[in-house]
Parts: sequence; structure tokens; C-alpha cells
Amino acid sequence: MTSAREVKDRCIEAYNRHDVERITQDFAPGGVLVTPAGIQEGREQVAWYYAHWFTAFSDIKVTAWTLPTTEDPAVTEFTLTGTHDGPFLLNDGWELPGTGRRIALRGVSVSTIEDGLIVSDRDYYDQLELFSQLGMPMTVTPV
Repeated sequence: MTSAREVKDRCIEAYNRHDVERITQDFAPGGVLVTPAGIQEGREQVAWYYAHWFTAFSDIKVTAWTLPTTEDPAVTEFTLTGTHDGPFLLNDGWELPGTGRRIALRGVSVSTIEDGLIVSDRDYYDQLELFSQLGMPMTVTPV
């Protein structure tokens, strides 16, 4: 039986190759990806999410630095690094053109596996950290 850690490690390798098809094969057909940007349900939406990041950051890589060996879920602390050189869709529907800026974004992923496939992958990262590295102005609107 494939462990949660093995499945997640396979996804990390596919992520670093920008292999969207391989990533989505590790998700159950009804698998859910939850990120600060929203919820992707099913392989098609999961594929769109990863393809979008690979377009916006053509050299993006994930470096896993803590990989606890729990049976399930697979927990991974990581750093994403890359260059913002393509369009990046923001939560409000606005598209940020490539800025040429480098990012180094820390995060955690918690992946629940059933029958060797990801049924739930919850990724946590700080959107403020990402947006500030992209040079987006952070304004406070008075109440």
C-alpha cells in the first residue's frame, strides 16, 4: 500500500518538473485542493490551478524542508521560489502581468490520502508575503 508520504513526494517531484498531468493523476477524481486563493474540486480544477502557477512563474520550484513520517496525513513544510514572468490571476479577477520579481514563499501542505490518491490537499501560505514580493501596494482603507 502506498503511504501518504510517498504520494506527496511523487507530487513534489512532478511539481518541480511542471508535470501537471502527473500531479493530477495523484489526486482522486473528486480530490480537493484548498489554498489561500480558493478551493479547487476535481482533477480538472486542480490541473488549472497548477498550470496557472507554472505559467506565472516559469521556473518555480518547491523545496521541502520538513517531511514528518506520519502515516496519514502527509505534512510538508516547504519554500516556493521562482521568477514572476507571466500573467498571474489575482483573487479579484485582475491579472498581474509578469514583474520579473523573484519570490521565496514559505508554506505548509497537509495531504490526506485514500486508496493511494489525494482526497484533500490543504496548502497554507501567506498571501501578503506573496503580494508584497510581487511589488503590489498594500493599502489600508479607513473604516
